[in-house]
Amino acid sequence: MDNRKSMESGQTNPAFDHDTEKSDTQSKSTIEFDSFQKPVGDFDKRLSEVSDPEADNFISERGQWSNQLEFLLSCISMSVGLGNVWRFPVIAYQNGGGAFLIPYLVVLIFVGRPIYFLELCIGQFSSQTQVKIWRCNPLFKGVGYASMIATVCVMSYYCSIMALTIFYFFASFTKELPWSKCNPDWGDGVDCENLGNTSIAEIYFVKEVLKEKSDINDGIGLPEWRLTLCLLAAWLVIYFSLIKGVKSSGKVAYFTALFPYVVLLTLLVRGVTLEGAGAGIEQFLTPDWEQLYNPKVWYEAVSQCFFSLNTGFGSVIMFASYNPIRHNIYRDAIILSVMDTLTSFIAGITVFSVLGYLSHGTGIPVSKILGSGGTGIAFISYPTAIAQFPVSQLFAVLFFLMLFTLGIGSATASAGAIISLFADRYPHIKRWKITTALCATSFLVGLLYVTPGGQFIQYLVDYFGVAFVIFLTSVLEVIGIIWIYGLKNFISDIEFMLDIKIGWYWKICWGFVIPVGLTVILIYSFSIAEIVTYNSVDYPSSAIISGWLLAIICLLPLPVCAFIAVYKSSASSLLGKLKESTSPAENWGPVHPKHRKEWFEFKQLHHRD
Repeated sequence: MDNRKSMESGQTNPAFDHDTEKSDTQSKSTIEFDSFQKPVGDFDKRLSEVSDPEADNFISERGQWSNQLEFLLSCISMSVGLGNVWRFPVIAYQNGGGAFLIPYLVVLIFVGRPIYFLELCIGQFSSQTQVKIWRCNPLFKGVGYASMIATVCVMSYYCSIMALTIFYFFASFTKELPWSKCNPDWGDGVDCENLGNTSIAEIYFVKEVLKEKSDINDGIGLPEWRLTLCLLAAWLVIYFSLIKGVKSSGKVAYFTALFPYVVLLTLLVRGVTLEGAGAGIEQFLTPDWEQLYNPKVWYEAVSQCFFSLNTGFGSVIMFASYNPIRHNIYRDAIILSVMDTLTSFIAGITVFSVLGYLSHGTGIPVSKILGSGGTGIAFISYPTAIAQFPVSQLFAVLFFLMLFTLGIGSATASAGAIISLFADRYPHIKRWKITTALCATSFLVGLLYVTPGGQFIQYLVDYFGVAFVIFLTSVLEVIGIIWIYGLKNFISDIEFMLDIKIGWYWKICWGFVIPVGLTVILIYSFSIAEIVTYNSVDYPSSAIISGWLLAIICLLPLPVCAFIAVYKSSASSLLGKLKESTSPAENWGPVHPKHRKEWFEFKQLHHRD
């Protein structure tokens, strides 16, 4: 029917039905595909249910990337984050040194890159975010909500780390770097004459910046006012980066994706020229081949690859959803995975050249200087080294500005995924209002992490609300798309979208290696789980209970959404309800009617062939 008749009859294209999700589970007419990817139903009727002006208006309001380069740079800025600088070097060193690169590259090739490409494809094909992509399999809709809650948890504490980089950035403009000389007035007092093996930078970080408590048995304390202002500044930058969606965040990506490489390469050149740098790099690269037989090393490789590429959090899907349907994401997936790995390797060389320099000057082994890694590298080890550089203030400013820009890229991606989810679900609410509400709420929640007990809370939230939750939802994501929606259906959608043939490498990784491999690793991670502590300090019972409640909240959408999908099914038998709730909804597929029509025709042609 033409557009005029469609409007008169009150019909609308179900692909743009944003005010209700009933069609996901209640529709009596679902798209069912047999093993040859044949859509079942009245094609002439289905193909007539289109309204190009409606689709064009949806795409115009939702927005798209201004050009392909902005998408690529945004993905680089998202994937290359703080974890590349301070997590990868430590994980590699602690798990076999140079030998760790073998499991890491194996995992990257057979797990990381395929999942990354899967999320790019499902987002671009559907032009939807991490919840609405489950129109392909409504039973698994809770996977999208669970990953959304985990993303909110990450976002809440990630910006508190960015606040620390802002604090150090402004502290670097002083005539003498404050962590270069001990001050007895820091915190509750410091005995500067008896520091032992504790560095001045560590005392400054713990006593003066964090004002960290020894435990949280009597509470976490009040927010530190300087860190509160820094946290506010971080959220303001994120807010203005996201205020216009990808139109504004895409422009920011030119800086956040490229500037860190300028600084990182500058620090690399400076680092390798330091005395003792060679010994540090040698320790980083020296392989411990025995570690390859340790399953924990492979678990760490998966974890590093997983969180480094930012898969499972919804941001990859969100970014891809703003692409034109014919965009070449196959090429982008290869480029991005290679860039992420190279960045981690360069960061490892840079960090260990500095650690070697510190070890040479102090006589303390690299392993002792390294400690547990993480924030210690960023705010203790590296500042200690920078304080000894000529023109130390300049290097300090560049280093902490680099950390901040790395954080901005990842934080805007995570926040953007949540904003897009709500903006697509409630299109009548202006995007800037959703952005304002999210950033303001996240800032208030973030105040928990700038208290004297904030580091305890950060580790607790990451342990219960992020790590295993994202691992689990990612396993379910692959199973829901590849095993239930169907590997053949998914490959057919990609081939329609990109006009390429998908090889056996992708089929084997998606169909067997990832779902089976990640399930085994998930079970292994549960088997080695220990009672959570922070720096060997036990949490009070109330904190542990709160942690488990957070985990329950994160995972609750999985059974709830599955139950709702089955309950709302129109079938009479339980088996029929399960079948219908795992079948693609009527509004699944490309959002634009032209592409939707081409997709149906492509399915028919494949069946005939």
